[in-house]
This record gives sequence, C-alpha cells and structure tokens, in this order.
Amino acid sequence: MRHRRIEFHRESILQILGHRASSHGLEHHGLDKGKITYWNLGTPELFEHALQRQEGELTSHGAFIAMTGEHTGRSPNDRFVVEEDSTKGDIWWGNVNRPIAANKFEGLRHKMIEHLGRGKMFVQDCYAGADPANRLKVRVVTENAWHSLFVRNMFIQPAEDDLGEFEPECTVLQAPSLTADPGTDGTTSGTFILVDLAQGLILVGGSGYAGEIKKSIFSVMNYLLPARGILPMHCSANVGDTGDAAIFFGLSGTGKTTLSADSSRTLIGDDEHGWGPDGVFNFEGGCYAKTINLTREAEPEIFDLCHTFGSIIENVVMDPGTRELDFFDSSITENGRVSYDLSAVPNASETGVTGHPKNIVMLTCDAFGVLPPISQLTRNQAMYHFLSGYTAKVAGTERGLKEPTATFSTCFGAPFMPRHPTVYAQLLGEKMARHDARCWLVNTGWSGGGYGVGERMKIQHTRAMVNAALDGRLGKASFAQDPNFGVLVPDSCIDVPDTVLNPKNTWSDGAAYDAQARVLTQRFEQNFIQFEGDVEDDVKAAAIRGTA
Repeated sequence: MRHRRIEFHRESILQILGHRASSHGLEHHGLDKGKITYWNLGTPELFEHALQRQEGELTSHGAFIAMTGEHTGRSPNDRFVVEEDSTKGDIWWGNVNRPIAANKFEGLRHKMIEHLGRGKMFVQDCYAGADPANRLKVRVVTENAWHSLFVRNMFIQPAEDDLGEFEPECTVLQAPSLTADPGTDGTTSGTFILVDLAQGLILVGGSGYAGEIKKSIFSVMNYLLPARGILPMHCSANVGDTGDAAIFFGLSGTGKTTLSADSSRTLIGDDEHGWGPDGVFNFEGGCYAKTINLTREAEPEIFDLCHTFGSIIENVVMDPGTRELDFFDSSITENGRVSYDLSAVPNASETGVTGHPKNIVMLTCDAFGVLPPISQLTRNQAMYHFLSGYTAKVAGTERGLKEPTATFSTCFGAPFMPRHPTVYAQLLGEKMARHDARCWLVNTGWSGGGYGVGERMKIQHTRAMVNAALDGRLGKASFAQDPNFGVLVPDSCIDVPDTVLNPKNTWSDGAAYDAQARVLTQRFEQNFIQFEGDVEDDVKAAAIRGTA
C-alpha cells in the first residue's frame, strides 16, 4: 500500500512537470529543470495552490484576496535599466530610466535563480499584444501561485497546442521574498525591478505588488514597438457600434479604467495598447482597476467583477467574519486593486483589436482645480500636452504618497517609457494627422478650488462630457479659447450645467482662480523647457498660451 502511494506521488509530480509545459524549459533560464514546477495552471488550480499555501483568502463571493505587504504600489525609485552597448544609445537616461551595470544585474540574476530553485515555481507562458503580427512571447516565473494567477488574468493565453513549443522572447523572474543588498548589488533598497532589454529579462524582487510585473512588460513593449512605427500607449480603449474607436490616456487614478468601462461601448482594454498600421490593439488580456470608494451605482461592471470567482483583490479591507469587502476603508492603502480576465467583462472585445481612433481623450487629475473639465486640442496642442503629461499623482499609487501631488509625467506614462519622449510624441502627431483623429483634454480632478478646498469632479458630469465628445455632439457646440491655457472650451454640453464648463465660474473668488491658473501655466512652461530643442516649431507655438 505504501509503495503504491509513493508511486502515485511520483506520477503526479511527473504530470505536473509536463502539464502544458514547453519544451523550451527552465534550464534555458539557468533554473533547475528537476525542481517541482507548475506549468500554465488554470484558474481553479492556481486558486487551490494559493489557498493551500496560505497566500491569501476567499471573499464572500469567491474572489481571491491577497495583501502585498510593505509595497501596495509601484516603487519607481527601485527600478533600473541595464546599461549595455546594444541598447544604451536608445534609452532616455535620467530619473526614470536609471542605469545599472551589467555585472550588478548578473549578480542579482544568480541570486534570483538560486532563490527560486529552493522552492516550487509557477510558470505562465503568455502573449503581450493581441495583434499576432506584433505580440511578444512572455514567460513569467513566480514563487507564489497568486502572482501566477495574476499573470494569467492580465495577459493573453496561447492556444494549448502552442504551449509545447513556446519559446519566450521576454522572461520575468519574480520573488517577493528575495531582497537585495544595496551595498553590494547597486540598488537603492532591498527592493529591485531590473530590466535588461538586450537579454529580454526582467528581475522583480522584494515587492509583492503585482503591478510591477505588468508594468515591466509594458516597458519592454514601449522599447520595441516604435522601431516598427507603432505607438505604444498608456491608455484604455473602447469602440462604439459604428466602429468609432476611442483611446483614453492617463496615469493611474485619472479614470482610464472607469471611463472606458461603458456598457454602451465595447471595451478593448483598460491600460496598455499599441497604435499600428491597422489600428489599435490591446497589450493585455485583463484589467487592473482601482477599487477605492467603488460602488455599483458609479461603476457597476468593476464592482460586480470584484465579486466574481477568478478575480484577485489586492490590499482591500475585508471583514474577517462576513468576508465582505470595504472599498471605503483606506487604512491599508488608497491603491486597492482588482484584476480580472477581460473575458469576464460582458461587453469586452473578443479580439482585443479595433480600427484607428476617431477620438483621443487625454485625462488629467488637476490638483489645482483650474483646468477646464473638457476642452478640444489641435494636433500641435495634443503633442504639447502629450509631452507635458500633467496630472496629479493620486494617493497610494506610489509608496509614501499620502495626498495628490502635481506632477508632469511625459506621455502620460513616463515611468514606463524607455525611449526619449519625443519619439512617442512624433508618432502620435503623425497618426493623428493621417487618420484625422480629434483630441480632447479632460480634467477629472478638482473643481471650485484646489485639493482641500474644491471638490473632485462629479463622475456623472465627466461621463456626460466624454459621451458627447465621442458621439460627435460636443464637436458641434460653440467654443471659446481659454485665456490661460489656449485650449478650446465648449459653451454648453448636454446633462452638464454650463457653469461647470468654465472652471473660473466654479470658484467663489475669481482673483484666487487667476492666481492659481498663473502658477500652473508657469509650471507648464518651466517643464517644457527640456523638450524645446527636440520638437517642431509648430509644437512650440502651441504652448500653453498659444493657439496653433
């Protein structure tokens, strides 16, 4: 009897090792192929492993909830790009893309391999990119089952017949329990997110925040695609019944996911896309939405998907008795998240691709409360605002951030852009001109005063303005040029009070508004100095006070 049990156990291990496993095994990454490795497990299997390993718990509705520990958001100060000869001339080096020596990377790679080799490993082989002609084969190796489930939620699954010969072009090795030694490893702390573009290898250690995985892969796509004439974008996308595609640029917390999740339009994706010769395509196969203050009334689809088997909830307070989620409790973080497979979204696209966008929406969360809630931009103004990337970092999206802070994040995604921003801006301008796309600047931030004085823009008003822009009604309105920012502001919009459209009218003190507006225009001008030597004269002329 005992011998039969031992024999069954061995057969089970062999089945696990060969279960949807690629012939291009872990030995190609320096990992021991003899270790117990779980290959391309499905959602129920990963749920079982995660629960057995006590990596998290089930909510009352069957979602999986995990806590990521110290890191509940990205850690940009711990991200580095390997400096080596074949790619260093293409990188925009600076505060965003900070170099790390190749030998330091190799040292941490060996530490990672040794660390992962001491336990069980979970492998997911997947695609980044819904366009077969421009997708990236990605392999993610994790020490936790729930991170493997996150990868399965967030990226595109190959056909099962393709898994046997899957050979990755980019590999992520992730181990939250492994920390670096800054003194010897060249990092700023025990946390590290290292990207080697030449090898197509990413190391993530010291952080359990799942978003580090997806954003690292996004960074690789942002490096590769411009050379093919494809614009990689930190944006959501959807499309109407008439094929009127729209894209929504914006940093975390500005409304990309919320505004693209519209039941009347087909969702292409909520965060990362490419704009190629045939149109727009999603990089991912899932969504990663913020949950703070989430209600069914305001965001029904996201709310319902927080209560669905297969979804992962991160860093949200849960009642230990009822296991009900409290989206209004920010004691852990304001950056609570839910990840879910796009196939669970009722109106999601089955293909992840659509045509060229007719409308471009640039979302900004203005902490000063002086930008118009919606305005129309010319092509050159669009390039200017794309390079500027003004918004406010919202509390919780980065470690240590407690309240909105004004910032300029070029291309509405500077932390993920390896190349110089003008590379992406030029592609945007060319595609706008070629496909006659209209651009709108939408402020989802404050109205009636800055942070602490005014109130956050009502989501109902923002939705009404965006819907009117996308269906063409707003384009037929009369417009007036804003005296501070040079953008064109509509005089009226259906379902929105006229006083809301002019931001100065929402302030009780007009002089105070003018003073704050001057402060912000000066910040725009100061920030844009860094790009003046690299852009066309027409873009310079479309600066804050320009009209071209």
